[in-house]
Amino acid sequence: MEVARLDQAATQLPNAEILVRPIVRREAVSTSALEGTYATFDEVLEADFIDESRQSAEQREVHNYVRATEQAMDLLHKYPISRRMLGTLQHTIVRGTPGETYDAGDIRRRQVCIGPKHRPIEESRFVPPPPGPGLEELFSDWEKWVNAQDNIPAVIKAALAHYQFETMHPYADGNGRLGRLIALLQLIQSNVLRLPILSIAPWLEENRDEYQDGLLRVTKSGDFNDWITFFSRAISIQARAGVRKIALLIQFRDEMLAKLRSSGYKGAAIQIAENLIGFPVIDVQTATKLTGKTFETTNQAVAKLVSMGYLQEITGRPKNRLFACPTVIFIINS
Repeated sequence: MEVARLDQAATQLPNAEILVRPIVRREAVSTSALEGTYATFDEVLEADFIDESRQSAEQREVHNYVRATEQAMDLLHKYPISRRMLGTLQHTIVRGTPGETYDAGDIRRRQVCIGPKHRPIEESRFVPPPPGPGLEELFSDWEKWVNAQDNIPAVIKAALAHYQFETMHPYADGNGRLGRLIALLQLIQSNVLRLPILSIAPWLEENRDEYQDGLLRVTKSGDFNDWITFFSRAISIQARAGVRKIALLIQFRDEMLAKLRSSGYKGAAIQIAENLIGFPVIDVQTATKLTGKTFETTNQAVAKLVSMGYLQEITGRPKNRLFACPTVIFIINS
């Protein structure tokens, strides 16, 4: 299975968790774009170093997904995929947006429809089940099925669960982003993947029409075959892309470290270089925490990496500067 190969590829790194940070942010960019919220990968990476009050509305909303993924990984150690967990994640996803309504964090208590805004319900593309006991029962049945032990392959079960979740549309907002996150959590809960290093949304974004039409087609026809094939293809293609990216990142890291050492650099410069996969945008304060060195020592090490061409200063200001590693950003974003 391609996902298993991706999981295995990550073990080539001394610390596989270093991959999580940039990959989750790349996923956040595309999963948010599918819902009409647009921010570039660079903007999302930079947002980590900007006070929330100074971030754009798009940066804040995309970062909500990053926080939700981080929360999900913590919660998955305590709970199965459940109403309690998903309510918490949904509230995080819509925090500070128009979607943070009175029923945020729990199953919706009002009718919603999918289609053009401010248009009659008759013009909707799809009308999910009404709120009330029927929706509560549907969610309960879905929750039990998702967590049931069975012989359904994990990727196929993720495809089926995603369709069912999106059709229920159990929350007032954030169902698309949450539904795609659930697919990732299913693979982790099934022990197919250990870390959230599979980024599905970029491919779904590229194939937006087929993705959305495929969901609707199942509802109209009751035939799941094409949908399962489509969703499985998305996971397979993105898993293979992940393996390729890991290989390129490892190659870049090894070449960079070899060149730094041959140039006589050691200590903080090497430590920062080793962390650039996880921090393709970084400031000196963060680098100081990573190295455990003084600010001045770390600042000098950053300057060395700039002189070698591995980092570029991207703010153009004398204070609170940010530095980017273009090669890592390109590999993750490609």
